[in-house]
Amino acid sequence: MSKYFKSAALVLQVACGVQLFNNHVAEFTWCFGPSMLPTLNMTGDVVGFEHLTQRFSKLGTGDLVVAVSPTDPSKLVCKRIIGVPGDKVVIDPVSPHRQYITVPPGHYWLMGDNLSNSTDSRAYGPVSGGLILGRVFARLWPSPKWIDNGLEEIVEFS
Repeated sequence: MSKYFKSAALVLQVACGVQLFNNHVAEFTWCFGPSMLPTLNMTGDVVGFEHLTQRFSKLGTGDLVVAVSPTDPSKLVCKRIIGVPGDKVVIDPVSPHRQYITVPPGHYWLMGDNLSNSTDSRAYGPVSGGLILGRVFARLWPSPKWIDNGLEEIVEFS
């Protein structure tokens, strides 16, 4: 009988370790839909996202993040950070009538890479930092690859 208790204790320890890892270090999720084309596939990619950047440094413009959907808390969204607190961003860059907003403290402006087919901050406004679960670091399946910051710095020469 003690053999079964030892086995059960080992299973419980492994399950607790996995839970701690998922809550505090990194986890994996499926991303479906056209909003992140061409970075992610429409038919579904498995991505890894980490929780450490938010705790020990700052999320930045260009980071790909997984967040709780502001319109449906039972769903997750995968979007790119376009504006961090204090940034002045254009609400809809494809609109002929440009309007700007300053991202409020504690919030982020999120947009999909596929602007013509993405529900993002243009629809639901700035997203609270508390809804962001983590920064995507890799696509794991299909065709694994590291996901870097997707925006390039524009250097102006005077």
